[in-house]
Amino acid sequence: MKFDSQKHHRRSIRLKEYDYSQPGGYFITIVTYQRDLLFGEIVKEEMKLNNYGRIVDECWREIPKHFQNVELGTYVVMPNHIHGIIVINDENGTTTNSSSFVGARHASPLPPRGVKPKSIGAIIGSFKSAVTRRLGKVFNITGIWQRNYYEHVIRNHEDWDRIHKYIEANPSMWAEDEENPLFMGKEKPGHVDVEEEK
Repeated sequence: MKFDSQKHHRRSIRLKEYDYSQPGGYFITIVTYQRDLLFGEIVKEEMKLNNYGRIVDECWREIPKHFQNVELGTYVVMPNHIHGIIVINDENGTTTNSSSFVGARHASPLPPRGVKPKSIGAIIGSFKSAVTRRLGKVFNITGIWQRNYYEHVIRNHEDWDRIHKYIEANPSMWAEDEENPLFMGKEKPGHVDVEEEK
């Protein structure tokens, strides 16, 4: 399908006035283009990475090498998406306090220029580019990612705990996952909605 700038225009629905480079915890979801199952499969409720998935996993774990003051929390590479927690620390190595946690889950475009250095947008852009380069070089494939990613600003310890459990349980919930092409949009029993308590 040919790109149509009018039809395919995406606008940001990120939190206005929020500085996505400030210290804090961020829950990130990045999805493959057209939700293609590229990174492996779920076997007996466990994720089994294929060669593509191993590269995604390596690039994710390398994020702190490229961004000073960034730590990784819980993450999981799934067949067609990755969920993870990224923590941006201040110069003293601490995150923001819970009183300044705000936000909900948002879709965010990643514009080719104008991304603030050391922000979540810059981190995700770097990660996606690294995966695309490595998969292109090793396997000669392109078109890995959807244009967007989703972020949720983690507001407090309860929010963190809920998201941590959600990420850890993601492989066991694959049959009911909205990203699973076989799911077909049925109601998800036992699904933990990270958008609750807005």
